[in-house]
Amino acid sequence: MNKQTELFMTDTLPGSGTPGGKAVGTSYAHESAYLHVTGEATYTDDIPELQGTLHAALGLSQKAHAKIVSIDLSKVQAVPGVVAVLTAADIPGENQCGAIIRDDPVLAEDLVQYIGQPIFVVIANSHDTARRAARLGVIEYEELPPILTPRAAHAAQSYVLPPMHLQRGDAATAFAAAPNKLQGKFDVGGQEQFYLEGQISYAIPKEGSGMHVHCSTQHPSEMQHHIAHVLHVSSHDVLVECRRMGGGFGGKESQSALWACVAAFSAARLRRPVKLRADRDDDMIVTGKRHCFAYDYEIGYDNNGLILGARIDMISRAGFSADLSGPVATRAVCHFDNAYYLSDVEIHAMCGKTNTQSNTAFRGFGGPQGAIAIEYIIDEIARNLGKDALEVRRINFYGSSDGDGPDARNVTHYGQKVEDNIIHALVDELEATSEYQARRNAINAFNASNTILKKGLALTPVKFGISFNVPHLNQAGALVHVYTDGSVLVNHGGTEMGQGLNTKVAQVVAQALGLQLDKVRCTATDTSKVANTSATAASTGTDLNGKAAQHAALQIRDRLASLAAQRFGVEVASIRFADDKVSSGAHSIDFQELVMLAYTARIQLWSDGFYSTPRVHWNSKTMQGHPFYYYAYGAAVAEVVIDTLTGEWKLLRADALYDAGEALNPAIDAGQVEGAFIQGMGWLTTEELWWNKDGKLMTHAPSTYKIPAISDCPADFRVKLFKNSNVQDSIHRSKAVGEPPLLLPFSVFFAIRDAVAAVGNNRVNPPLRAPATSEAILDAVDAVRAAIQ
Repeated sequence: MNKQTELFMTDTLPGSGTPGGKAVGTSYAHESAYLHVTGEATYTDDIPELQGTLHAALGLSQKAHAKIVSIDLSKVQAVPGVVAVLTAADIPGENQCGAIIRDDPVLAEDLVQYIGQPIFVVIANSHDTARRAARLGVIEYEELPPILTPRAAHAAQSYVLPPMHLQRGDAATAFAAAPNKLQGKFDVGGQEQFYLEGQISYAIPKEGSGMHVHCSTQHPSEMQHHIAHVLHVSSHDVLVECRRMGGGFGGKESQSALWACVAAFSAARLRRPVKLRADRDDDMIVTGKRHCFAYDYEIGYDNNGLILGARIDMISRAGFSADLSGPVATRAVCHFDNAYYLSDVEIHAMCGKTNTQSNTAFRGFGGPQGAIAIEYIIDEIARNLGKDALEVRRINFYGSSDGDGPDARNVTHYGQKVEDNIIHALVDELEATSEYQARRNAINAFNASNTILKKGLALTPVKFGISFNVPHLNQAGALVHVYTDGSVLVNHGGTEMGQGLNTKVAQVVAQALGLQLDKVRCTATDTSKVANTSATAASTGTDLNGKAAQHAALQIRDRLASLAAQRFGVEVASIRFADDKVSSGAHSIDFQELVMLAYTARIQLWSDGFYSTPRVHWNSKTMQGHPFYYYAYGAAVAEVVIDTLTGEWKLLRADALYDAGEALNPAIDAGQVEGAFIQGMGWLTTEELWWNKDGKLMTHAPSTYKIPAISDCPADFRVKLFKNSNVQDSIHRSKAVGEPPLLLPFSVFFAIRDAVAAVGNNRVNPPLRAPATSEAILDAVDAVRAAIQ
């Protein structure tokens, strides 16, 4: 543990009280930390199974693109312990679970579109029996030509959605007139979410047409919607519940629908509880990943490195259906600028339809794929001009937030003004605290005297927009109950996936009522408590649900304050809630006692709360508007060493400075920064998805897909939160911390590229692809050597 994080962790411990009435801004441990380490925390698979529970498994396609000629399931049905085998024909309602467009069948009927697409479901007395039996189905196919890569999809004009276009100024004219020109290609791979808890749903039939589904999902309301359509019932017949997930990272936003729907319609058909738990191989083969992107770009720039005109084509691998590819592409377009002002820009984004898994949300949701392209471009410009990339980045930064007029350089290419722009001050602070310049000189000296080992250094910034792309999703509800013993129960529409959402919401409610944190408890997310909720995604979980819970708590506090003022004979404005007491001057009463008085006086002790994010609007046709409530900022410095003979590399030190605003819980926020950094580093270095020529994903298990391990973490890891207060009225002026830090390890990728460039004395731009695996590093080293020869 680094020193900065250690400081955050020593402020207080769970249950030790809320000093001075300040529950927010204090480093409380995660509300389930003790339960996690003792094994008491209940996940979906830990729920005691009801008598008669059956287990399901999926029969999967073995072809990437083919018509189904015939299906013989006799061998499956003959296995002892198999209770039923179901196909699409057995679905009572609509055979669809598409997130936005109805192009994603629960079970394939006449056509399969990727290897791993579910065709039938086996229900048996045990998980093992169901899984083994599912392998025995005999399916005859008529194969069709598959499309497997985004560039192949683009060449064939194969898209799941119409292409998107955004233009400001005249990029073509600016490019033609620029003194320096840059044209190139770049490819960045996808990423498996690799949550510790796999996809799972447990469906329990209730009386009438009711269905209770325990589901590991980031979006219970969407699961409720899909299940209702599949069962051909109303939403009020379906209850979806999620106490916690063992990780989500976007992979359980829309794609938990398949598992929930299969469990639900199987349970409805057999009138018995059914659990569907995916093994890791099946999970990885069936579910979508982060979208890989291919880029073609043309950039015009001056002799200082200032970008004058930029044109880029972004082609994503959407997979066989749309899923969330449209919003992902939109966010990629909106984050192509990252922290830089682009006066004349033209962006085209295509969602390529391929015969692979339908790709979906992943932490960052297209933002990382958009921003890394401009960082790659700036890295190229700097090396072409013989400059330090940090110098070129500074020249291109957005200008002052206070400026007006055409020279202000503070309006994005999609028309939103960049307010509270702190990137200059944040980068200045990080440059100083990380000793960037001194380390740059030391690395240059090291590289000059070493032929095999080469070191690299990079500092990269982050500007990340916070809000859902779709304005109506920026809303949340909550319920707060105060019991007569003074304890408080909170239910909100967000889901806990380890990120500490329930801890922060509890802190907000404790702060509002002046209570110790151990007096507040958050319950499982439940569609019968708060309806029509948005996904816990887009880094909005605390912003939305914290505000909704605060709204509910403040209504109760106002009622209690009026009672206390009447009892004390004072003005309501003088009433204070802190340290489990309600007071005014010399008057004081215990919170619990006041609550009991309110109960006997028949004063309402529960309330609902609601919040909708202001100022957010977006025109998807013109791709203009104000899609983000505010921006979060950050920057990181990474130092690496590579072995030019083997391609092996090591992250020696990482410095990260992140703008969390007025952090609600500094320890949790620092942990989120650390986790996002390592996860993003994995995406850009070790996590390589590989499909063979037939379209089968070959990296579908921990044995073939390498996520970062503890040995990949730097021994010297310095994380600090930048002192700032959100200019917008977010919950206690905090800022989101889920997704933006995932962009910080851009610094690792570009440090590796810097080390490879040292092979050619920094005169050649290495064609380094992402992920920068050892093989990719060796290929780039060979290319640099060939270029200088």
